[in-house]
Amino acid sequence: MRALGIDFGERRIGLAISDPAGRLAVPLRTIERHDDRGAARHIARIASAEGVERLVLGEPLNVDGSRGEAAARVHRFARRLERTTELPLELIDEALTSVEAEERLRIAGVDLRKNPERIDAVAAQILLQEALDRKVQAPKPDTDTDTDTDRKRET
Repeated sequence: MRALGIDFGERRIGLAISDPAGRLAVPLRTIERHDDRGAARHIARIASAEGVERLVLGEPLNVDGSRGEAAARVHRFARRLERTTELPLELIDEALTSVEAEERLRIAGVDLRKNPERIDAVAAQILLQEALDRKVQAPKPDTDTDTDTDRKRET
Protein backbone atom coordinates (compact mmCIF):
# COMPACT_ATOMS: atom_id res chain seq x y z
CA MET A 1 0.00 0.00 0.00
CA ARG A 2 1.65 3.21 -1.18
CA ALA A 3 1.71 6.00 1.42
CA LEU A 4 2.52 9.72 1.31
CA GLY A 5 4.33 11.34 4.23
CA ILE A 6 3.64 15.01 4.88
CA ASP A 7 5.74 17.42 6.95
CA PHE A 8 3.44 20.45 7.31
CA GLY A 9 4.94 23.91 7.56
CA GLU A 10 3.49 27.39 7.27
CA ARG A 11 5.70 28.22 4.24
CA ARG A 12 6.68 24.81 2.87
CA ILE A 13 5.33 21.28 3.03
CA GLY A 14 7.72 18.37 2.67
CA LEU A 15 6.51 15.21 0.97
CA ALA A 16 7.88 11.69 0.97
CA ILE A 17 6.50 8.58 -0.67
CA SER A 18 6.73 4.89 0.05
CA ASP A 19 7.51 2.15 -2.39
CA PRO A 20 4.43 0.29 -3.69
CA ALA A 21 4.78 -2.37 -0.98
CA GLY A 22 4.69 0.27 1.76
CA ARG A 23 8.05 -0.64 3.27
CA LEU A 24 10.55 2.06 2.27
CA ALA A 25 10.11 5.85 2.34
CA VAL A 26 12.01 8.23 0.07
CA PRO A 27 11.88 12.03 -0.12
CA LEU A 28 9.60 13.17 -2.94
CA ARG A 29 9.51 16.98 -3.07
CA THR A 30 8.70 20.16 -1.23
CA ILE A 31 5.75 22.34 -2.17
CA GLU A 32 5.24 25.99 -1.33
CA ARG A 33 2.25 26.60 0.93
CA HIS A 34 0.21 29.73 0.34
CA ASP A 35 -3.04 28.58 1.97
CA ASP A 36 -4.55 25.33 3.23
CA ARG A 37 -7.05 24.91 0.41
CA GLY A 38 -4.43 25.21 -2.32
CA ALA A 39 -1.96 23.00 -0.45
CA ALA A 40 -4.58 20.29 0.10
CA ARG A 41 -5.54 20.34 -3.58
CA HIS A 42 -1.87 20.16 -4.63
CA ILE A 43 -1.28 17.19 -2.32
CA ALA A 44 -4.44 15.50 -3.60
CA ARG A 45 -3.19 15.80 -7.19
CA ILE A 46 0.20 14.35 -6.22
CA ALA A 47 -1.41 11.52 -4.25
CA SER A 48 -3.66 10.64 -7.18
CA ALA A 49 -0.81 10.74 -9.71
CA GLU A 50 1.40 8.55 -7.50
CA GLY A 51 -1.29 5.99 -6.63
CA VAL A 52 -1.22 6.82 -2.93
CA GLU A 53 -3.72 4.97 -0.72
CA ARG A 54 -2.80 6.39 2.70
CA LEU A 55 -1.54 9.69 4.13
CA VAL A 56 0.78 10.15 7.11
CA LEU A 57 0.92 13.67 8.53
CA GLY A 58 3.43 14.84 11.11
CA GLU A 59 1.89 16.15 14.32
CA PRO A 60 4.04 18.56 16.35
CA LEU A 61 3.44 17.41 19.92
CA ASN A 62 4.92 19.23 22.89
CA VAL A 63 7.84 17.64 24.75
CA ASP A 64 5.42 16.26 27.36
CA GLY A 65 3.25 14.71 24.63
CA SER A 66 0.47 17.28 24.91
CA ARG A 67 -1.06 19.11 21.97
CA GLY A 68 -0.46 22.81 21.68
CA GLU A 69 -1.44 25.42 19.12
CA ALA A 70 0.89 23.98 16.46
CA ALA A 71 -0.78 20.57 16.78
CA ALA A 72 -4.23 22.19 16.63
CA ARG A 73 -3.13 23.93 13.42
CA VAL A 74 -2.03 20.60 11.92
CA HIS A 75 -5.35 19.01 12.94
CA ARG A 76 -7.26 21.70 11.04
CA PHE A 77 -5.12 21.02 7.98
CA ALA A 78 -5.59 17.26 8.44
CA ARG A 79 -9.38 17.60 8.35
CA ARG A 80 -9.19 19.65 5.13
CA LEU A 81 -6.74 17.16 3.61
CA GLU A 82 -8.99 14.20 4.44
CA ARG A 83 -11.99 15.92 2.85
CA THR A 84 -10.01 16.89 -0.25
CA THR A 85 -8.23 13.58 -0.86
CA GLU A 86 -10.81 11.17 0.59
CA LEU A 87 -7.85 9.06 1.77
CA PRO A 88 -7.25 7.62 5.24
CA LEU A 89 -4.93 9.85 7.23
CA GLU A 90 -2.73 8.96 10.18
CA LEU A 91 -1.14 11.53 12.47
CA ILE A 92 2.30 10.68 13.82
CA ASP A 93 4.52 12.56 16.27
CA GLU A 94 7.09 14.48 14.28
CA ALA A 95 9.33 15.30 17.24
CA LEU A 96 12.83 16.23 16.10
CA THR A 97 12.35 15.08 12.50
CA SER A 98 13.63 18.41 11.15
CA VAL A 99 16.68 18.25 13.41
CA GLU A 100 17.40 14.69 12.27
CA ALA A 101 16.83 15.69 8.63
CA GLU A 102 19.31 18.57 8.92
CA GLU A 103 21.91 16.26 10.43
CA ARG A 104 21.47 13.63 7.70
CA LEU A 105 21.78 16.25 4.98
CA ARG A 106 24.87 17.81 6.57
CA ILE A 107 26.51 14.39 6.74
CA ALA A 108 25.64 13.90 3.05
CA GLY A 109 27.36 17.19 2.24
CA VAL A 110 24.24 19.14 1.26
CA ASP A 111 24.56 22.93 1.60
CA LEU A 112 21.42 23.72 3.59
CA ARG A 113 21.75 27.46 2.95
CA LYS A 114 21.27 26.81 -0.77
CA ASN A 115 18.75 23.95 -0.35
CA PRO A 116 16.63 24.61 2.76
CA GLU A 117 13.61 22.93 1.17
CA ARG A 118 15.41 19.57 1.21
CA ILE A 119 15.04 19.52 5.01
CA ASP A 120 11.24 19.36 4.70
CA ALA A 121 11.22 16.44 2.26
CA VAL A 122 13.72 14.46 4.37
CA ALA A 123 11.71 15.23 7.53
CA ALA A 124 8.65 13.83 5.72
CA GLN A 125 10.70 10.74 4.81
CA ILE A 126 11.69 10.22 8.45
CA LEU A 127 8.14 10.44 9.78
CA LEU A 128 6.76 8.27 6.98
CA GLN A 129 9.43 5.61 7.55
CA GLU A 130 8.54 5.56 11.25
CA ALA A 131 4.87 5.00 10.38
CA LEU A 132 5.76 2.26 7.88
CA ASP A 133 8.02 0.53 10.41
CA ARG A 134 5.28 0.62 13.05
CA LYS A 135 2.83 -0.96 10.65
CA VAL A 136 5.26 -3.79 9.85
CA GLN A 137 5.98 -4.40 13.54
CA ALA A 138 2.32 -4.33 14.60
CA PRO A 139 1.09 -7.75 15.64
CA LYS A 140 -1.19 -9.27 13.03
CA PRO A 141 -4.28 -11.17 14.08
CA ASP A 142 -3.49 -14.87 14.03
CA THR A 143 -6.53 -16.55 12.56
CA ASP A 144 -4.81 -19.92 12.16
CA THR A 145 -4.12 -20.44 15.88
CA ASP A 146 -7.49 -22.03 16.69
CA THR A 147 -7.37 -24.16 13.56
CA ASP A 148 -3.86 -25.41 14.40
CA THR A 149 -4.95 -26.27 17.95
CA ASP A 150 -8.00 -28.13 16.64
CA ARG A 151 -5.81 -30.09 14.21
CA LYS A 152 -3.47 -31.11 17.02
CA ARG A 153 -6.41 -32.36 19.06
CA GLU A 154 -7.69 -34.42 16.12
CA THR A 155 -4.39 -36.29 15.69
